Amino acid sequence: MCGLSDVCKHHSLMASGITCPTSGMQKVISQYGETIIVPCNNGDNKPSDLIFTKWKYTKDDGSSGDLLVKQAQKDDAKVSATDGYKDRINITDNSSLLITKATLGDQRVFTCMVVSINNLDEYPVEVEVRKRPSAPEIKNKASQLENDKLTPLGECVTADANPPAEIIWLKNNKTLLNDNKTVIITPNIATDPVTGLSSTKSSLQYTAGKQDMTSQFACLVRHVTGPDQVTAPVAFSIHYPTEKVSLQVVPASTVKEGDNVTLKCQADGNPPPTSLNFHIKGKKVAVTGSGVYTLSGVTRADSGEYKCSLPDNDKIEATATVTVTYLDLSLIPSGRVLKKYGESLEVKVEKNSSSEPTVTWTKNNSKLEKQPDFSKLTYGHAGMYVCEMSVAGIKRSASFHLVVEGIPVITRLTKQQSTDGKNKVLICEAEGSPQPNVQWSVNGTNSESSYVNGKATYRLTVVPTMNLTVTCQVANNLGLDSKTINVTSLIFHADLPEDEDKAKLIVGVVVGLLVAAAVVGIIYWLYMKRRQGSWKTGEKEMGTSEESKKLEENSHRPDV
Repeated sequence: MCGLSDVCKHHSLMASGITCPTSGMQKVISQYGETIIVPCNNGDNKPSDLIFTKWKYTKDDGSSGDLLVKQAQKDDAKVSATDGYKDRINITDNSSLLITKATLGDQRVFTCMVVSINNLDEYPVEVEVRKRPSAPEIKNKASQLENDKLTPLGECVTADANPPAEIIWLKNNKTLLNDNKTVIITPNIATDPVTGLSSTKSSLQYTAGKQDMTSQFACLVRHVTGPDQVTAPVAFSIHYPTEKVSLQVVPASTVKEGDNVTLKCQADGNPPPTSLNFHIKGKKVAVTGSGVYTLSGVTRADSGEYKCSLPDNDKIEATATVTVTYLDLSLIPSGRVLKKYGESLEVKVEKNSSSEPTVTWTKNNSKLEKQPDFSKLTYGHAGMYVCEMSVAGIKRSASFHLVVEGIPVITRLTKQQSTDGKNKVLICEAEGSPQPNVQWSVNGTNSESSYVNGKATYRLTVVPTMNLTVTCQVANNLGLDSKTINVTSLIFHADLPEDEDKAKLIVGVVVGLLVAAAVVGIIYWLYMKRRQGSWKTGEKEMGTSEESKKLEENSHRPDV
């Protein structure tokens, strides 16, 4: 048989057909509507003594019918057919029979008869006409499938094929097998009485489950002309009752006071129920269509458990918990706080929150390590204090502005010589709030001054021409304070600091006294020296005696 040939097994056929050898007979496979080429002994059909070549065919009733005859010495063949072949046949140079517009009626045996002087040979050839089926199509598709119920899914149809096409149903690209229970496939083949072509139809009944919500079905047509043809995949809605519901809270993360909270109730049935019941703080609220209920501007009182259920079955329900975070902050004192230097200030922080908050203190926008201690106020405590608390997305803050006031007090009054040695610089340091004003008892040049955290520093540059006593006085609306300092003249030792002036003066006096004592000692020594020299002469000795007498007299004279 031709089917045993590798060539005949191939799905792609040439337009002129394929010749397949059989036991004692050749077979030609051609395509419907194309020209059939029927070979005469594969072209080896012209002996040297050829007289003529004749083609004939076997009719439907088994009798023989003539088609044409070609004489060896003539170029044209004589057509003897009088039926439908009359205008469709011809012969080639190698004696092959040509039949145009192939139909299924051409599936018969054609015989080539070669007549020569010495022989008469016949070469029968069987002709098969194949037709590729039309693309498959799924018709009468179900609008939906019923869960666990055998339901007609659809019909796969392909038409105008020869031989009849095979239809295969696919689910998710895998072949569906007929088990006559959950899957029932019913094939049907119909032949067109005019063309003889076959149409194949396959009906599928299928028992769907919930898992088939994502399944895709298709049908495949397989034919000897190949390749396979497959429909586009189709999906079906699976109807099944609701078995459970779920309740979702949006947002799923932190919910704080003032937020809107959406409750979404979803049922697993298909189609979903048209309405659902929400249980809101002991009240049942029916919601139609969306399955959504919104809590607007929630407060801490809205924290708790919420439910949703089926209208006709409260036992099918779902629950969810809504937790509303909150934070209250109270700070005492607040606003502007005026205190006196050395006093104490009690700070009270009260909070009410859903969980333990994070607490941060700042002073003048700088973070503090802990809550400030005001047991004894100093000027450095003054400033803007902010207490900030946060918990789960909520922030609260409270503040107060602390002002510390006090009478100004001079803490130090010093002097120093300028770097060029030509001036004296007086430095008066004081504490007080409000910022004190300064007044000097002498005129001078005010250089820089500063006031930080209740501490003031004032500088005065002077050029003293005599020794001075200078007073620094500081005052604000609460009181005043003053101090004095001695400043020596710069006329002498202008190049020395004040302390060095004093030291130099003392050293000068001491040195002067030492020099005077040395001079007296030298005079006395010279005097005594001269006396010793006079002892060696009489005149000197006499004079010495007189002097001795005078000395003795003087020594016995009473003090006046």
